Amino acid sequence: MLHTCNPMLLTFIFIFFITSSLFRTLAEIDVHAVPIVTHTCQNLCGTIPLRYPIGSGFGCGHPDFAKYIKCSSGILQFSTSTGLYVITSIDYSTNILTITDPLMSNCTSMQNSGSFGLDSAAPFKITKDDIFVLLGCSTTSPLFDPNEDFCGTGSASQLCRGLYSCKGVMGIGLEPNAPVSTCCVYEPPVIFGSGYELDLPKLQCSSYTCINGFGEDKGDPNKWKYGITIQFNGSYGQTDACKGCEASAGTCGFTGLDERFACVCRNGVNTTVNCYGQG
Repeated sequence: MLHTCNPMLLTFIFIFFITSSLFRTLAEIDVHAVPIVTHTCQNLCGTIPLRYPIGSGFGCGHPDFAKYIKCSSGILQFSTSTGLYVITSIDYSTNILTITDPLMSNCTSMQNSGSFGLDSAAPFKITKDDIFVLLGCSTTSPLFDPNEDFCGTGSASQLCRGLYSCKGVMGIGLEPNAPVSTCCVYEPPVIFGSGYELDLPKLQCSSYTCINGFGEDKGDPNKWKYGITIQFNGSYGQTDACKGCEASAGTCGFTGLDERFACVCRNGVNTTVNCYGQG
C-alpha cells in the first residue's frame, strides 16, 4: 500500500536543508580575508588634492568626514543641515578648508541669503579669522538690542561702510552708501567652536557675508577675501595602517557597518592591509 507524503512536510524538509547549507557556507567564509570589489577613491577632486582624513565620498577617508564631504563632478562639496557648499581650497598644513556659500554676498553681488550652520557633531570649527557681517537687517532685529553686544563697534563700522559702498547692495534693496544702521559685524555670544548657527530669519537680516582676509587694501571691499574658513580636528592623523596603505598606492577608507579600516586599491578592491599584488 502506497503512502502519500505530506506536502507541508516536504516543504519544511526542503527549507531546512537549504537554510542549513547556507549557514554552513557563510560560516566558512572569512569576510576579513576576502578582498571585496566596491569602488575607487579619488586622490584629486577638480584641482584640490584629497588626503586622509578627507576623501572623495562614502567609503573614502575617515567616516566622520565622509558624512560631510564628497566629490561630485569635479566639485568638492561640503554639506551641513543648512545647505550644500563648495570647498574652494584645503590647507593641510593648518587643517583649514575654505568654503563658499552660493547665496552668500560679496562686494560684486549681494542677494538674499540662507542661514549657515555647522553641526555640533562635525569634526570642524569656525576659525577666528572669519568675520561675519549681516546685511539689510531690520531695525527691530534682536541684534540691535541695547542690552546686548551682538554687533561690533569702532573698526567694525568701517567694514559696514565699505560693503555698503558696493554697487552690489542694490541686490538687497539698498542704494550704494546707504546708512549702515542695518549692518552688523556679528559677534555671537558664544566662543566659536564645534557647532555654529547663523539664523538669518531669526536675526531678521536679508543677507550675510564672511570676510577671511583683506588682500592688498583693507579700504577696498573689492579686494577682500570672501569665504568661510573652517578647521578640522588635527587628531585625525594617519595611522600606521593608513601609511602602509598609501605606500602601496592605495587610498585609506572604511567599509562595513562597523566602518572598519579598509585600503581601497585603484582597481576598486578593498583589503585590510595594503594594495600590493592587487594590480
